[in-house]
Amino acid sequence: MRTIAVKGTGSISAKPDLITIAFSLESADKDYEKLMRRSAEKTDALGACLEKVGFAKTSLKTTDFNVDARYDNEKNEEGVYVRKFKGYVCIHRMKVEFDFDAERLAKTLQAVAGCAAKPELNISFTVKDSDAVSEALLRAACENAKNKAKVLCDASGVKLGALVSVDYDCKKHDFVSPTRYAAANDCMAAPLLRSCAAVDFTPEDIKVKDTVAFVWEIE
Repeated sequence: MRTIAVKGTGSISAKPDLITIAFSLESADKDYEKLMRRSAEKTDALGACLEKVGFAKTSLKTTDFNVDARYDNEKNEEGVYVRKFKGYVCIHRMKVEFDFDAERLAKTLQAVAGCAAKPELNISFTVKDSDAVSEALLRAACENAKNKAKVLCDASGVKLGALVSVDYDCKKHDFVSPTRYAAANDCMAAPLLRSCAAVDFTPEDIKVKDTVAFVWEIE
């Protein structure tokens, strides 16, 4: 059986239609119970600030919750380094997601700027239906491969036959726009942030590529 092997490359651009704000709350205390109370208070404070701008209580989702004991190496009276317990640290990471809306983003950041929890945050622009984007990407790769195979067969004076095999290394794509929205982080402490107006902007399209290998019979 004579065959032809071709790799198809799919490229696609998708407009971001979803905003994700990731929050990180850090608490520290030598007493474990006090640490847990402090972490819970910060989480409640952040949730209350978001509720004021229209988010439901269930909108704030935990993505990671970690409690760790911290130690330092210190010299004792004999000059020997020993581990000394410094306390517990709790890092609670959460996120909220909502349809792309510059005005709602501005209002959310204004609310967070006045939050007693003082969270660190990161803003990203992505897509709601990542499965649909992945499917379109694979279809583009398939079409590209078949077109290449037909051109090669025509140029070689043979006919493209039945599909023999498909080889695809499934990848997890990061459907996130390269646009950075860092002003919010830089201005969190600014007293004027709470009165800032929404900035009308359009994030850069999300661009992804993928490759699929095909083998066809040739007649």
